Amino acid sequence: MSRPSIVLIVPGHLDKPTGGYEYDRRMVKGLRARGWDVDVRELEESFPEPTVAALDDAARQFAAMPDGALVLVDGLALAAMPDQVERESRRLRLVALVHMPLAYAVGLEAAETARLQASESRALAAVSGAIATGRSTVAVLRAYGLAEDRIALVEPGTDRAPLARGSQSAYHRQACDHPVELLCVATVNAGKGHNVLLDALAAISDGGWHLTCVGSLDRDPSTVDHVRALVSTHGLGDRVSLVGARHGAALEACWDRADLFVLATYSETYGMAVAEALSHGLPVVSTATGAIPELVGSDAGVLVPPGDADALAEALSNVLDRGERERLAIGARRMRDRLPTWDNAFAKMAAVLERVARRG
Repeated sequence: MSRPSIVLIVPGHLDKPTGGYEYDRRMVKGLRARGWDVDVRELEESFPEPTVAALDDAARQFAAMPDGALVLVDGLALAAMPDQVERESRRLRLVALVHMPLAYAVGLEAAETARLQASESRALAAVSGAIATGRSTVAVLRAYGLAEDRIALVEPGTDRAPLARGSQSAYHRQACDHPVELLCVATVNAGKGHNVLLDALAAISDGGWHLTCVGSLDRDPSTVDHVRALVSTHGLGDRVSLVGARHGAALEACWDRADLFVLATYSETYGMAVAEALSHGLPVVSTATGAIPELVGSDAGVLVPPGDADALAEALSNVLDRGERERLAIGARRMRDRLPTWDNAFAKMAAVLERVARRG
């Protein structure tokens, strides 16, 4: 019996340090471990605003695939090439993998939103099915007109991680008055709300904190410049560290010395970084978007409306109190045991793809 096979199409390199690409990487590894033959095709870097050359390259890669091939296309690529998707849907079994729909990105002008909605709608109408990585995306796909039986939800999993020892542990402590270590893990872009987080922290009179922001500083230069300007304007240069992307042991070291996870994101499909924080037993202060409310529950953190710096400042001020932070850490450790695993996610993904393959 032949191995099940699939082609995964991603825009740019699969090793990009974002939650969406991490999901894609994990699915590749998980499906291969379950006997799938996974062929990864990387498109040119210009997606999701492809050049003519990038679209020509995508067309050539599609043309090289045999009739009837099962092809999973990351939404950042699919939504930007409706002509190619419509053409190839006549002979390939195309499945959209949608993290955050392009037209729902933060900060778009109305005309740009309309253009992307039209492009995304055409592409999604042509596919055999769509896989959403969060419940909020399921709602968007329904709004685009996809029938219920063409949409599947496959949320990310979480690895069981060691409990964070925190900045006050004997391993990390440098001085008796070591500040509370706040950690934010998110690409510095317009959607992650670093500006709101800095405004909130600047309003807190208690100076006993330090913030480390882990995340790429290369993907949205204008936002990075704005964030750096805010750090300077608020006089937080010695209390905020923008350290860029971190991986492996370097990232784990950041988790280990953290006392509190903070994320002021405007919008999330799921909230992988929040799940990762809970897997380390860290209390969370974040926003009520995506799956974050379900992940955090009622006693593992405090959530505020996106974009509300005053509410965020109040929440942070309360959680900087050691007693409140320790209470929430107990809740985080309880939620840690309830987090879905990547094995569950791999099994769901395989089942969805098998159904599409059977339908033909």
